[in-house]
Amino acid sequence: MQLSKMIPEVDTHTHTILSGHAWSTLSENCRAAREKGMKGLCLTEHGPAIECGAPSYIPHSQRMLPEVVEGIRVYKGVEANILDHEDHLDIPSEYLKFCEFAIASIHTHMFPERDMAEANTATYCNILKNPYIDIIGHADDPSVPCDFEAMVQAAQAHGKLLELNNNSTTAHRPGSLPSLKRYILCCKERRQRVCVASDAHFYTMVGSVTPLMTLLEELDFPQELIVNLTKERFDAYLKERKQRLAAITD
Repeated sequence: MQLSKMIPEVDTHTHTILSGHAWSTLSENCRAAREKGMKGLCLTEHGPAIECGAPSYIPHSQRMLPEVVEGIRVYKGVEANILDHEDHLDIPSEYLKFCEFAIASIHTHMFPERDMAEANTATYCNILKNPYIDIIGHADDPSVPCDFEAMVQAAQAHGKLLELNNNSTTAHRPGSLPSLKRYILCCKERRQRVCVASDAHFYTMVGSVTPLMTLLEELDFPQELIVNLTKERFDAYLKERKQRLAAITD
């Protein structure tokens, strides 16, 4: 099937009202996913450095949630904020260890020194060494310049993923499309595994990645590199994750 006609079975980047500036509940997001024929979503709330974001202990609290909501597998996680060029996150490891999937991102409104490409790249690469972090969020954002080649090398060295974010194709992140194309082509050339994510802040956005999938099709991006295209492939990555974490606790 053509990529432009496909919806990933697992959306790896979604928010609820607990993120402080999103508009839907977990149940609403899951119902939307079910109606689109999806099988799972990652619950990745913003950390506390975002104004009105979830508290740092949110991964601990997520353990009270059922594994399946409205027929959708819910993978508990966070979108941790990268706070500075010293690689600090707003979710400490004592709570990150409870996550099933964890994103780390730079958000421009709270990262004033973001025009330093070399420092940004070093920070992203160092964060990818963190065993609890699975993926870097929306690193194609041109207002946070970085070396995509170096990031891909770091991701591959540590068995990590990189995110392709649908908001980079829309007005939510203006001016990102040329940068996103370069990012995609770098991942394609190096056969870097990626996740295609909605970054949903309202239930209608869950799984809505058609603009991004159309772009991937135009750039002839290999379907097998999209980890969340099928739940089976995503679960296989999570098995790798468990092995990685087991190695640091043995």
